[in-house]
Amino acid sequence: MIQVVFGKDFVKSAKKLPGAQQKKLASLLIILSQNCYHSVLHTKPLSGVLTGFYSFRITRDWRVIFQFNSVEAIQLLLIGHRKDIYKVTARKFT
Repeated sequence: MIQVVFGKDFVKSAKKLPGAQQKKLASLLIILSQNCYHSVLHTKPLSGVLTGFYSFRITRDWRVIFQFNSVEAIQLLLIGHRKDIYKVTARKFT
């Protein structure tokens, strides 16, 4: 089982999610803690200035950005709409 750490920006952005996406996120976090590469998550390593970060899908339009702290621990960093989550992540974390 993988330890999941919630970053403060992640918690803030999770509270702003629409209700349906919040429910879906809750179920996906359980899956994430068991297998962060489960096919339901569509986990992808990011590239360019975001190398070292990963994303997974909540829905077609909503993404979660995370990074590995160790082999057994990941830190959830941010949630956002796919049209701007990568730009915001680059500004905040690189």
